[in-house]
Amino acid sequence: MRRVRFYEYGGPEVLRVEDAEVPKPGPGELLVRTEAIGVTLPSVRKVRGEDGRTPLPGVLGGEVAGTVIALGPDVTDFEVGDRITSLTFSGGSYSELAIAPGSMASRIPDGGSAVQAVALVRSGHVALAALATARPLVSESVLITGAASGVGHLAIQLAKLQGIGRVVAAVSSNSKAEFLRGLGADEIVTYDSEDWGEPVDVVLDGVGGDLLPRAVSALAPGGRLVFFNSGGGTVPAFDLLAGSKTITGLTMARFASTQRELYDQHGEELWKLTLSGQLQPVVHARIPLADAARAHEIIEARANLGKVVLLP
Repeated sequence: MRRVRFYEYGGPEVLRVEDAEVPKPGPGELLVRTEAIGVTLPSVRKVRGEDGRTPLPGVLGGEVAGTVIALGPDVTDFEVGDRITSLTFSGGSYSELAIAPGSMASRIPDGGSAVQAVALVRSGHVALAALATARPLVSESVLITGAASGVGHLAIQLAKLQGIGRVVAAVSSNSKAEFLRGLGADEIVTYDSEDWGEPVDVVLDGVGGDLLPRAVSALAPGGRLVFFNSGGGTVPAFDLLAGSKTITGLTMARFASTQRELYDQHGEELWKLTLSGQLQPVVHARIPLADAARAHEIIEARANLGKVVLLP
């Protein structure tokens, strides 16, 4: 089988396509023939060594969708031939065959495609979990950073579907404004804008880093920020105290393990909204696995409008 790894830190050019042996699923694991693989900003940052220097050679975990071709011991919820989507971890996802933990897997419903599944398995879940964590009222306002990303563009739509009256999309360039307004965003701001408009009650931050203090300052008194990115960032504690503001971290691994019933409900809701046409997962590009470097170039340039997907 073919897979993509990296043997040094750097940009997209360090990604290497190589042949590898077929992995064997362990207890509770599934071996999946991948049909679609999600590309994310955390993966791009991992290749650059920004996540604390992943041991080399590095593998890229993430989102996969495909068909189960083998089961590890103690798997009772799935069968060979099931079409599933899942997050992957240590074994990696940039591969023709991937190991998926059965605890994170779910079936793709009839009528759903592998590409849709990859767009929803992490990005959709993160967007919905972030909104569930923030619990905005319909009378409140929400600002979303990284609004044109795989997570952000779904968060805009989900916020509007929940009846939020004012949704502000924050992005790197005004060139994305038309796309975002088409998704339902009420206002568009760019990161370098001097004025982000009236303060908001909730910020869903998918960017972090140097933008985090700006995102906190955009909150109204009593506002709350949900932080779900790999960009880091530092905020003076007094800024939170003075405005009675809060920051809550969100990772899907913990959310799925500690709130499994809600996680499963979210999955059902995402598919229902997608298959009914109310939620539109936008795919910016479908790129062959062998050209994974090109996919990373798109993410690094912040050029994507929606999800970037690799096809084995």
